Amino acid sequence: MEREHHYAVTTEWTGNTGTGTQSYRSYERSHEIRVENKAGIQGSSDPAFRGDKTKHNPEDLLLASLSACHMLWFLHFCSEAEVIVTAYTDHAVGTMAETSNGSGHFTEVILRPQVVVTHASMIDTANALHTKAHQYCFIANSVNFPVRHEPVCTVA
Repeated sequence: MEREHHYAVTTEWTGNTGTGTQSYRSYERSHEIRVENKAGIQGSSDPAFRGDKTKHNPEDLLLASLSACHMLWFLHFCSEAEVIVTAYTDHAVGTMAETSNGSGHFTEVILRPQVVVTHASMIDTANALHTKAHQYCFIANSVNFPVRHEPVCTVA
């Protein structure tokens, strides 16, 4: 039996500078993303699209979602396989192509997790579990572009 999980987010535009969207340059792309009982996220568009470089943009958040989802599944499978991970850092990168009409789409994301385990005998299993984590990641299973991973595993 499939189970459904539901999520709710409120996104509120905060970039009205007094004249609304009177012109392309008359408004800020600032917004706040809120989820009940969680800290708000200050957002904007990418600076290439007149956004605030100090705020998160949707592209950042998509990349972060893919990275975090993969990490959480990976850690779960490591705990089941008795692979003891003591550190995990992912330097994920994504590529988005902008089309001639101004729309765009991601063409690829590469996850680059750097994993530290407690014993050399765990490295092969840890590396193999990235494939399993990728297969289970809810977010990776929901996108229409390749999500690859290039893990590096070392011993503490």
